[in-house]
Amino acid sequence: MLSPKRTKYRKVQKGRMRGDATRGTTLSNGEYGLQTTEPAWITANQIEAVRVTLSRYTKKVGKTWIKIFPDKPITKKPAETRMGSGKGNPEYFVAVVKPGRILFEVAGLGEQASKEALNKAMQKLPVKCKIVSKADENVNEGGMSNEI
Repeated sequence: MLSPKRTKYRKVQKGRMRGDATRGTTLSNGEYGLQTTEPAWITANQIEAVRVTLSRYTKKVGKTWIKIFPDKPITKKPAETRMGSGKGNPEYFVAVVKPGRILFEVAGLGEQASKEALNKAMQKLPVKCKIVSKADENVNEGGMSNEI
């Protein structure tokens, strides 16, 4: 499972997920990608589940990229513990994801297979996503649409 090799601090504060993503909002490697439309914490287990799903679809033909990494430790106190006595110990790691962030990218498959794989991957995530493609981005960058 994904987790940092070492961290500067064992425990971090909860933080907030306001605003849109400023980085990682465009496809950099693959032809198709999964882009979030809402903020969330995505756990290392969920990322691993998506990775397994995508690798089953891509087999040896396609290539996948994971564009997020769980580097935030989430703490939990033991069950039936009295209040107080400090913060709990780190239990798992999450990636903080904001709207517009590309989570996964796929290349080397056809359009149909890529979309099918990404649809299956979407079901493993706790956040609403949409499928984006390089072709869509190129149209948007040109500034002109296909409409006359």
